[in-house]
Amino acid sequence: MNNKKLLVTGGAGFIGANFVHYWLANNPNDTVIVLDALTYAGNKANLDPVSENPNFTFVHGNICDTPLVEQLLKEHALTTIVHFAAESHVDRSITGPDAFIETNILGTYSLLKAAKKVWIDEPVSKGEQATEHRFHHVSTDEVYGTLSATDPAFTEETAYAPNSPYSASKAASDHLVRAYHHTYGLQVTTSNCSNNYGPYHFPEKLIPLIVTNILNDKPLPVYGDGQQIRDWLYVEDHARGIELVLKKGRVGENYNIGGNNEWANIDIVNLVCKQMNEKFEANPNLANKYPEAVKVIAGKSAELITYVQDRAGHDRRYAIDATKTNNELGYVPVESFETGFAKTLDWYLANDDWWKSVLSGDYQDVLR
Repeated sequence: MNNKKLLVTGGAGFIGANFVHYWLANNPNDTVIVLDALTYAGNKANLDPVSENPNFTFVHGNICDTPLVEQLLKEHALTTIVHFAAESHVDRSITGPDAFIETNILGTYSLLKAAKKVWIDEPVSKGEQATEHRFHHVSTDEVYGTLSATDPAFTEETAYAPNSPYSASKAASDHLVRAYHHTYGLQVTTSNCSNNYGPYHFPEKLIPLIVTNILNDKPLPVYGDGQQIRDWLYVEDHARGIELVLKKGRVGENYNIGGNNEWANIDIVNLVCKQMNEKFEANPNLANKYPEAVKVIAGKSAELITYVQDRAGHDRRYAIDATKTNNELGYVPVESFETGFAKTLDWYLANDDWWKSVLSGDYQDVLR
C-alpha cells in the first residue's frame, strides 16, 4: 500500500504523538489524520512540530463515536488505522476502572465496527471487493502478567494473565481485534510493547515524574522496595517497530516490540538522580534556570528518594522477547539506553514550558 492514508487514534498522547512525528518525517507523502478526545493525558501541543504539515489533520473527537470514525474513514479515504488511544495509567485503573473499560474495550470495539462497515461490508454490499486495509492495534506487555526474576521473557505465545484493570482492559481489546480478523476477515496486526520513555512523556509516569520532581525539589516516590523490573524502550524505536509491522508484518499476527533493556525501578531512579546531578554540575546555567531545585544544585538529588507503600497487585517484572519481530521484520532498537536516556533528560531540561504547562493541569493528586 503506497502513499498510505492513516487514522491515528490517541495521536495527541505521548506514544501517539511521537509516532506521528516519526511517520511524517519518514513517510512525507502519506496522509495522517489524528483523532483524539484530549482527555487529561492528551495534549494538542504535543503535535506542534507537525501542525503546519499539509498532510496532517487534527480532529477532536472520541473513538467511541462510531459515526464520526466512519465519516473520517470515508471522507479522507483512509486505509490504515493505527490505534493508540487508551487509558494507560495502572494506578488510575485501580481507583477508577470505569474509564478503562469504556475507552480500551468499548472504544476499540467502536473502531472495529466502523472499520468493518467501511472497509468490508459496504464494498461487498455493492458487489465490490473489500478495500485493501490494515487495522493496527497497539497493546502492552502487561497483558502477559508478571515474571519472576528467572522466568524467560514474554513471547507472542505467552498466555495472557493480566493482573490490573488496565491490563485486563487491554487484553480484552486484543482479543476483540483478533476476533474481528478471524470472524470477519478484518486485516489486523497487533503489537505488544514494553515501557516507553522519551520526549512528551506525561509526568505521572516514572521517568518524567522523577525528572520534574527533582526540578521542583519534591520527593521521588518509589513503590515498595523498588525492585520491580521493566524493559525500557525509547519511544522512537517503538514508532520504528510499528512502521515495520505495517509495511512487512503478516496480517493476523502479533509482534512484540521491546528495548532489550531491563532495569529495576530503584536503579532507574538512582540513574536519573546521578545524571541530573552531573548535568547541573557541568552546566551552571541550569541552576539559574531552576533555582528551586535545591537538592540537585547541591549534587544531592538522591536525598529526595522516598519509599511509599506498594500499589495493589503490582507486577514484579516484565520483559519482552522481540525475536520474532527481529527475525521477520528486521527490527532492532536504534537507541541504546545510554543515548535514549540522555536525549530524554536533555529534552525535559530544554522544554520546561511544556511540562510546566502540563503540570498546571488537574491531575496533580496522583503525583506523590
